[in-house]
Amino acid sequence: MKALIVYDSVYGNTEKIAKAIAGAIDAGARALRAGDVNPSELKTFDLLIVGSPTQGGRPTPAIREFLSNIPRASLKGIDVAAFDTRFSTKLVRVFGYAAERIAGTLKGKGGNLIAPPEAFFVEGAKGPLREGELERAAAWAQGIVKSRK
Repeated sequence: MKALIVYDSVYGNTEKIAKAIAGAIDAGARALRAGDVNPSELKTFDLLIVGSPTQGGRPTPAIREFLSNIPRASLKGIDVAAFDTRFSTKLVRVFGYAAERIAGTLKGKGGNLIAPPEAFFVEGAKGPLREGELERAAAWAQGIVKSRK
């Protein structure tokens, strides 16, 4: 399986999650920053996972730009999933989260959403990741792989 994990990371937490996901899928999975991916190459992958920190209820500008550059319907036939990193406060819940918005965009571009959007938690705005989140990310990725068989 050819898998691509596209991410943006402000404080390094989302990057750690993206790399844990790629490592759990298989040796051929790649984790790349959004600015390093050409949307025209996405057709060469069987699985696309996109992740971002939640900022003001949205993905980062780099992820939003990456998603907006994906041509409409170009993800047809590609399994997709989304994740975000976030911390849990009442104020954040008012604005929503990045993963749901990412998943909606991927689905709108023709992707086959194969897992509900997933959240991975940080202790504060800058992190660190909560204990056990890297292992949980790996288990989430393995669950996605199993669901594709």
